[in-house]
Amino acid sequence: MRISKVEAAAYRVPVKVPLRSKPMHREAVVARIETDDGLVGYGLTGHILRDGVVAFINREAGPFLVGRDPLPSERVWSDLYRAFNVRTLTGAWSSAVSAIDTALWDIRGKYYGVSTSYLLGGYRTRVGAYITFGLMEYSREELVEVARMLVGEGHDKLKMVVAINGAADPAEDAARVRAVREAIGDRTELMIDANYLFNYPNALRLCKLIEDCNVSWFEEPVYGNDYRLLADLRRNTSVPIAAGQTLGHVWHHRELIANGAVDYSQPNVCYVGGYTEALKVAALARAYNLPIANGGGWPHYNMHLQAAVPNGTRVEFHYLMWKTEDVLFQNTAQPMKGWVDIPQAPGLGMDFSPEAERYLITH
Repeated sequence: MRISKVEAAAYRVPVKVPLRSKPMHREAVVARIETDDGLVGYGLTGHILRDGVVAFINREAGPFLVGRDPLPSERVWSDLYRAFNVRTLTGAWSSAVSAIDTALWDIRGKYYGVSTSYLLGGYRTRVGAYITFGLMEYSREELVEVARMLVGEGHDKLKMVVAINGAADPAEDAARVRAVREAIGDRTELMIDANYLFNYPNALRLCKLIEDCNVSWFEEPVYGNDYRLLADLRRNTSVPIAAGQTLGHVWHHRELIANGAVDYSQPNVCYVGGYTEALKVAALARAYNLPIANGGGWPHYNMHLQAAVPNGTRVEFHYLMWKTEDVLFQNTAQPMKGWVDIPQAPGLGMDFSPEAERYLITH
């Protein structure tokens, strides 16, 4: 079996979010890889450097891969690395290879007749699921309304965004967190995410203001995921720290893990370099007795990693990316009462939707 065709395209999908009349939009790049015996795999990465990622896959990486055996994961990944990334950069390279690598693992699962999660390690067949709902665009009252709605639907793990008002108002962030905590009670988990927008003093101040709110983790609190600042923050608060969702390469995750900067390592298979590189991050985290968790969304890809390894914990159903995948693909798994069952069909267990083509923006 040989790779016969590689192509990528970008899509912009409108998503209807609760309490808003106008849709919000999310972009994604989808890679499609065919083999000469008819197998097709689909991989995905996010909007970061979208046009560069599409061009790199279509003009360089794709032609490079045609004619190669798709099955040996380390060989294919390493060949792409040696050919196109001799200076160990991340950015467009890591995003593009994430889309390629996840598509190839989809093919491998289909070839062997097993789910991708089983092929990656097969530790479990269901994994915890949390819903990211708390957008900056919501007022305090709207946050409370949506949180109560989700709890009423049976979801027991929620995440909200902080760093409101230009990441300069931790007091208002704390008030929003406290309002949600009071609305959902103590039995529902609550996480917060700053999308690395805070400076250190404001991140620390917010931690101190919400230490009694039983927050499960504070995700990417400081700009640039500076491991020294994260480690210092972790030493000075009881709020657990999570980070790493958009980092490429295991070496960058090593800095977070080895320097004691995180309680949760967050390799995202759609950015780190695919499943092949994410497995290395998971193994490194396990060597330090750390769990991994999905941050950065794209649950239908990341659930396979979280289910595959012993230290996998939970998948993020970020409302925008969750619903974007539901448009791009058919037969997507859905969260139910805090869990998601991993598809057991061969590969990723979902098919590309014909309806997706209406949202095509570049190829």
